[in-house]
Amino acid sequence: MAQPPRAWQRMLSGRRLDLLDPTPMDIEIEDIAHGLAFVARWNGQTMGDYAYSVAEHSLLVERIFHLQNPRASVASRLAALLHDAPEYVIGDMISPVKAAVGPGYEDLDDRLTAAIHIRFGLSAKTPAAIKKEIKKADKISAWLEAVRIAGFTQGEADKFFGKPDEALTSGLDIRLRPPTEVRIDFTKRHHDLMAQL
Repeated sequence: MAQPPRAWQRMLSGRRLDLLDPTPMDIEIEDIAHGLAFVARWNGQTMGDYAYSVAEHSLLVERIFHLQNPRASVASRLAALLHDAPEYVIGDMISPVKAAVGPGYEDLDDRLTAAIHIRFGLSAKTPAAIKKEIKKADKISAWLEAVRIAGFTQGEADKFFGKPDEALTSGLDIRLRPPTEVRIDFTKRHHDLMAQL
């Protein structure tokens, strides 16, 4: 009788995360921060000496979300920081690949997101209104990344991500840093938000 394929991954913390049935107890912020700091956005096709990581992107999205929603709860800001957290184990797929993979990817992402949220005291599912605002911040970040480091023209970025408010984007930087620095900053931001919950 054939054994089912292994569906878990060993984390640096020693946790064993079952990807098909993740539990909050197997999730640690240090594992998330480490994984996201080493996962490249844009499949690594960005200018600079360092890949632009999902952790760096997540820090920027949380900042944009807060700028656009200054009265948002700390829990909402934490949800913004963690919006791509499942990618610490499933990687970052560009939208065309996600579309090709189909609903299986989304189901996996949803299960991991729910476990991550519960682990850190959030609702398993982000309320629709907050999710919409996080998506707006995510698109602004994607536009900035596309134009500043991924080789898109402004016209292409406007078409795919929508043209953001110039007053907002002019004060935002895209940072390319060593993964270890980004990992530290992501972990610190997480701890700061958790302390305010």
